[in-house]
Amino acid sequence: MSDLSFHYAIHQAIEKDPRYHPHAYEFVKDALHVAVKHFREGQEDQHVTGQEVLEGVRLHALEEYGPMALTILSEWGIHRGEDVGNIVYNLIETSYFGKNEGDSLEDFSGGYEFEAAFLEPFRPKTNRQEA
Repeated sequence: MSDLSFHYAIHQAIEKDPRYHPHAYEFVKDALHVAVKHFREGQEDQHVTGQEVLEGVRLHALEEYGPMALTILSEWGIHRGEDVGNIVYNLIETSYFGKNEGDSLEDFSGGYEFEAAFLEPFRPKTNRQEA
């Protein structure tokens, strides 16, 4: 799909749900590609689960934004897995993303706690919480 159709999909999604910054949609799209590469590279079926998309979000945010990841995601309205799910489902409603039977918004619930996921890797080892 072209960038033009993706930007139109973002526009449509934000008209219906203005909670998320346009950059949040671009980030989640990129994170979905990270998840596909991480979990499905070389496979014919490249569909990833909600939890796999969340892992793509974690990996992509840490790689792209380092210790600023939590701050940047928060500025865009992404605070928890459910926000990622809302963005994905907003893009599904625009027909930019597709979904498989059995997929649901609840697939994005749980996962990890954003503060720990995005701050803990950058804390000095002596200050890290015991796992």
